[in-house]
Amino acid sequence: MDGRKRKVLHAIILDYIATADPVGSRTIAKKYNLGVSPATVRNEMADLEEMGLLEQPYTSAGRIPSQLGYRYYVDSLMIREALPPEIKEMIRGALRSRVKETESLIQLSSKLLSQLTNYTALIMAPSYAKNTLRHIQLLAVEENKAVIIVVLDNGHVEHCTVEVPDYLNPEDFTAISHILNERLQGLALEQWKPSVLKSIYSELKYKKKVLNNIIEIIENSLAVDHDNKVFLGGTLNIFNQPEFKDINKVKGLLSLLEEAENIKDILQGENTEGTIVKIGTENALEGMKDCSLITTTYELEGETIGTIGILGPTRMEYSKAISIMEFLTKALTEGLRNI
Repeated sequence: MDGRKRKVLHAIILDYIATADPVGSRTIAKKYNLGVSPATVRNEMADLEEMGLLEQPYTSAGRIPSQLGYRYYVDSLMIREALPPEIKEMIRGALRSRVKETESLIQLSSKLLSQLTNYTALIMAPSYAKNTLRHIQLLAVEENKAVIIVVLDNGHVEHCTVEVPDYLNPEDFTAISHILNERLQGLALEQWKPSVLKSIYSELKYKKKVLNNIIEIIENSLAVDHDNKVFLGGTLNIFNQPEFKDINKVKGLLSLLEEAENIKDILQGENTEGTIVKIGTENALEGMKDCSLITTTYELEGETIGTIGILGPTRMEYSKAISIMEFLTKALTEGLRNI
């Protein structure tokens, strides 16, 4: 493709992304200072249509980008948008806030991503082979009752109220917490050895009744599968786009977004390093044929642990969306490192 055709195609795509209206030759000639007449632009547009990069939605209308046109734009014409310093600082500040649990941090990231892009954000929580115990705390809340707080290595927190004997005091709760953390911290359920449990019961034999309850709660917490939970932000954002005023398009997409397993399958299928852009029918699911999906992965200690996605119309602000997503991904990685 020669330089002039590239400029005309670039201008048409930028204009259509901004307005959602078919683009005419006069608009391009006047608005984008290409240094050629509307007639010359018309000829170039006709050539681009023959190449399959533009479409004419109806007779006498201007042109709109085809799926192939968007693909060429993303691969060859797009210039990454530089994020303003204030946006970067806002993202960093939000993810440096008092968020100390993995799920809360990811939920906040999903909300931020949807607000900044005006599209639907999809984030898959970290996948861990096994849950391990990070910390346990036993706290008195009222007479004969205490709260057990169990924190897993992925930041997931479980808490449960249990009845305790009259003779236990706050010092006993501290001692129980200390011994359990000392013996079980960093271990998965499969790593609990009979000898370890035996030593715990031996040391805390006068607290056996409450200890049984605590051990059961820890076991249940470690056994639950917290993997691959999906967080959606701005689910309705995509339906504010002009393309989705058509109820038939909305139905298929709504059905897809209602099922968490669908979203999980989409993100698991995109668990590839680097930023991936899938446009229209490049997406496997029928409900996404009028959408584009941008995905990237996030890491912890050099290991890929989850996937982030943005779902929007094919008429997406790709440059801006990719820049926001990639910066937020780095900030999320830093936030996870500090948990």
